[in-house]
Amino acid sequence: MRSVALAAAVTLVAGSAVAQERLVINSFGGAYEEAHRRLVIEPFEKMHNVEIEVVTLYSADALAQLRAQAASPQFDVIHFSGGQEVVAAEEGLLAPIEPSELTNHAALYPFAVEGIEKGQGPVYSFAIAGLIYDTNAYPEAPTSWDALFEAEDGEGVVIADITNTYGLLTLLKLNEVRGGDLSDMTPGLEAISELLDNGAQIVSSSPELQTAFAQGGATLAAYAQDYAFTLQNAGLPVGFAQPVEGSPAFFITANVVANRPNIELAKKFVDFSIRAEAQAGWAEAMRYSPSNREVELPPEVAGALVFGEEAASRVQRFDPDTVNALRPEWTDAWNRAIAR
Repeated sequence: MRSVALAAAVTLVAGSAVAQERLVINSFGGAYEEAHRRLVIEPFEKMHNVEIEVVTLYSADALAQLRAQAASPQFDVIHFSGGQEVVAAEEGLLAPIEPSELTNHAALYPFAVEGIEKGQGPVYSFAIAGLIYDTNAYPEAPTSWDALFEAEDGEGVVIADITNTYGLLTLLKLNEVRGGDLSDMTPGLEAISELLDNGAQIVSSSPELQTAFAQGGATLAAYAQDYAFTLQNAGLPVGFAQPVEGSPAFFITANVVANRPNIELAKKFVDFSIRAEAQAGWAEAMRYSPSNREVELPPEVAGALVFGEEAASRVQRFDPDTVNALRPEWTDAWNRAIAR
């Protein structure tokens, strides 16, 4: 009887090992994915004895994958940085999360959870768009978006393509500065055309921007605060300035995919992602601003971010529903503008 019991126990243990829970998620590659593994993925695996498969997949491609796999989804958690969670939720690709299912919900700023009632995941970090500048070319930091148009060397100005989140935010902000709104993108497109007439370069990815600064061709770029830190870590003499007209932000969200067998575990992963300890790690490693008001940071890090209640209240977000609805139309207009 003891032998039978022992054999049954061994079988049970072996069965448990085989049945170890598993999540499939996406991340964004490079230094981001390295930090993601260290701050969230690996600690969660150890805490819950779970295996996490990470697929390097950027936001637009991640949404395309969700759509293609709608009948049989392969991901459990999807991270977006370009507002794609709005579309994914509307199309029923995401599993709704109740505030009560997130132990860290109350610690998040209101903008970080405003999409939850619409079926979207919470914001776990964000970065503002502004001006990255060569400190040799600009001994004093530029103070306005107008600096892009006033540069002595127009060919040293770099903007991102509209397919890049930073490029979209730049277009939206320049449009606003020039008197437009989401119903009229003409002023923004005219501003882009003016920059191109002055010789501005267009890049489609962050590595391309780094190359532009490293090779000495770029002196001023409309891009994101966190990437300025990446360039500084690469030894490049750059600074970051938030223009006086304000800066829009891009938000990184963690979303639970619908119609998967382990949705509850996926929700725990999302909750683990928004805790203060993880967000403090993102701030120190990548200079992403935290959406959790309980994050504590050393002064040298906090001073380089949007940090604290008052600063967080000034974070600008263009209406994601409108942006996602009109983005194809704007993309066509953008392509016509840059193909002149």
